[in-house]
This record gives sequence, structure tokens and C-alpha cells, in this order.
Amino acid sequence: MRGRRSIARHAATVLAGQLAVMAFGVTDTIVTGRYSEASLAALSIGSAVFVSVYVAVMGVFQALLPLWAEHHGAHRPAAIGASVRQSLYLWLVASALGMAILLTPDAILRATDVPQNLRGEVSRYLAILAFGLPPALLFRIYSTLSQALDRPQFVTWLQMSSLLIKVPLSLWFTFGGAGLAPQGAPGCAWATLVVNYALLGVALLMLRQQAVFRPLLLWQPLEPPDWTEHQSFLRLGVPAALSILVEVTSFTLMALFIARQGALPAAAHQIAANLAAVLYMVPLSLAIAVSAHVSFSRGGGDEHHAAQIALRGLLNAAALGCALATLLWVTKRPLANLYTTSPEVARLASQLLSWVCAYHVADAVQTLCIFVLRSYRMTIIPFLAYGLLLWGVGLGGGYMLAYHGWIGWGPWPSPVPFWGASAAALAATALVFTALMLMVLRAHMHAPARQIRAT
Repeated sequence: MRGRRSIARHAATVLAGQLAVMAFGVTDTIVTGRYSEASLAALSIGSAVFVSVYVAVMGVFQALLPLWAEHHGAHRPAAIGASVRQSLYLWLVASALGMAILLTPDAILRATDVPQNLRGEVSRYLAILAFGLPPALLFRIYSTLSQALDRPQFVTWLQMSSLLIKVPLSLWFTFGGAGLAPQGAPGCAWATLVVNYALLGVALLMLRQQAVFRPLLLWQPLEPPDWTEHQSFLRLGVPAALSILVEVTSFTLMALFIARQGALPAAAHQIAANLAAVLYMVPLSLAIAVSAHVSFSRGGGDEHHAAQIALRGLLNAAALGCALATLLWVTKRPLANLYTTSPEVARLASQLLSWVCAYHVADAVQTLCIFVLRSYRMTIIPFLAYGLLLWGVGLGGGYMLAYHGWIGWGPWPSPVPFWGASAAALAATALVFTALMLMVLRAHMHAPARQIRAT
């Protein structure tokens, strides 16, 4: 599991699956953009709320990757199976909390001053996705388990195949036809709901049939809650989930604050945000693969090799981030035109993509670092850094520049201040996380593998 080729293959496989999932968002953005500007704005707002909720609860399960990968490296398959069963209790709580928020979004929409004419379509969109959250979280558990076992292809196959369902359903539900009335943005939510249940059904079948899962003894009767195991989950998962929440909401709340500027800025921001999210899949996939292999090596007692894997991953993340930012800079105008038929939206989106280039380089580095830090149980300090920099400097600074002005600059009611401030905040975050990661690696490179409390 630990060779360079294995890591590269793992990352490439995860990337293919992540891009397939991102194609869901790209499809929805293009479809609603060609349906109407108002529906695209509603999708921008609705997806910002849903993603904020989803990643917050999903982060707990993604954070279990180092635990299960360490068990795998230490050759403890039955311990993985018992841990997976215990995670189902977390799934029940996370699903209930997430659904409650998605079904009652009025307070969020009022607090962020979403225009009244968009709230109805946004609420319908979120109500549909609320019932798609439980299967999506169960599939996330399956995904984390497969990645911990170095079998990411089991996830990627399903994610890529699901596009065959998602694309035609989004078109049909959004534009209507064959007796179905056009639904706009909520039509994309219906398509996602169908896909989520289809993915879960096939994933359960694979858990039953694939030989790699048999030693885990997954299908044993569900034990009562193991509070010691849950404390381990929460020590790692809660700070990690909160970090993800801060990271993503610093990104998605921009859509809600920008929405008050009108449909045109909201639509342009949605295009920039969608492309930024697509680019993010590259460092995310690399970070998942590196984290799994670092944890595997730590579980097997090879701390020196774990540190080498992490350092190589950091260099690769930085190089890939620069390469993709350059590519985006060259192609930003034709990409903006692909998303919309409105010249005004395309022009503003092209301006925002210039800032996305800088944003992505910093994002690539910090993503790799924080995944490695989770493998070393360092979660609390990154969470605090995220809150200060991404919320305080990025989101708060962008809001100040856009609507109040700062030391003679502004107010500048445009999406540009939000993207500029966020890029600066993310650059500072990348520097802090790099320093933390190097410090942690230096401390553990010559030490035996051991359990480390969250710090």
C-alpha cells in the first residue's frame, strides 16, 4: 500500500470519482443557467446552504479514515468492522440534525438577506435534498472505509456510473417533459435524491459480495453503543468536522452575502465557485490518498516512512496547484461562456476566476496539510486557525470591503472583495498549516507509532 505508484494510483482513482461527483454540480449549474438566471441564483444559494450542512456532518465520517487505515496497517480487520458498526450511531444523529436544518431554512435565508423572490425556490430545493441526506451519509461511510482499505476504485466506479442517471434526470426534472412540469432548481434536487438512493443500494450490495470486506465481519449484529469508541470518534471527528464547517462555510456563505447584490452577481459567483470546487478535487484526492498511506504506515509502526510520504505529498500538492491555476488563467473566458448565455454574467465571472487562480494555489497546499495533520491527531489547533483566518479575515474582510469599506477602500458592492479577501486568508492558512505539519513530522519521524490525543 505504501509505494509511490500505489499512492499515485489511489489519488488518481479518488480524483476520478470526485470529478464525477463534481460533474453533478457542473451539470446542475449549466442546466439551471440555461433554464433561467433566477433559477441559477436560487441554485447558488440552495447549494451553498446544503453543502454547508452536508460537509459539517460528513466531516465526522471522513475524519475516521486515519483510524480505519491504522487498523488496516496493524492487521486488525475485525476492529475495523466493529468500528464501522459503531459509526452507524453517529449516522443516525448526524442525519437527524442535518435534516432538521434543511427542512427549516427560513432563519438562515432571513439572516443572510436572501431576496424574497428567491426564497420559495431555495426552500423547495433544500426540502428535497433533506431526504437525500441519510443515504448520502451512509455512502460516505462506505467511501471512507473503501479508501482506508486502499480500495478507492469501489467508490469511483459507482460515482462515475451514477452520472448516467444524474445528467438525464436533471435535464428532465428541470425543463420538464413527458408529462412533467418544469421545476427549475428543485428539479436538480430530485435528480440528486434518486442518485443518492441508487448509490447506497449498490454500495450495500458490494459490501456483501466483495472479498476484501469479508475479514471485517461487518454484518455481525449491531452492538450497543461503545462509549470509549465514540469518544475516540468525537475527539478526532468533531474538531475535524468543525474545521470543515468553517472552511466550507467561509466559501459557501459568500454566495448568501453576494445574493443581496442581485441575480447577476449571484450567478457569476456560482460559476466561479463551481470551477473553484472542481479544481479543489485534485488536491483533495491527493490529500485523501496521502492521509490513508501515512496512517497505514503509522499503524504498521513505520513513522519515518509516514513522514516521507507526507513531505512528498506536500511538494506534489504545491506543484499541481500552480499548474491548475495557470491553466485556469489561460481558459477563464471560454469557461465562463460555457456556463451561461448572458454576456454580463460571463464578463463578471471571468473577473472572479482571476482571483480563483490565487485561491486555488493556497487551497491545494492547506488541504494536503490538514489531512496529514489529522493522521497525527492534530485537529483542534487547525480548527482555531481556520476560524480566525477564514471566517475573520476572509469572510469578514470581504463583507467589510463589499458593504462598509475599510481604511478608505470601498464600499465595493461586488463579489470581487469576497474572493480577494478569501484568497489572502487562505494563503495565510496555508503558511500556518505548513509550519504545523513540518513541526509534527519532525517530532514523530523517529518515534514509534502510538495513539496521539487531538491537539
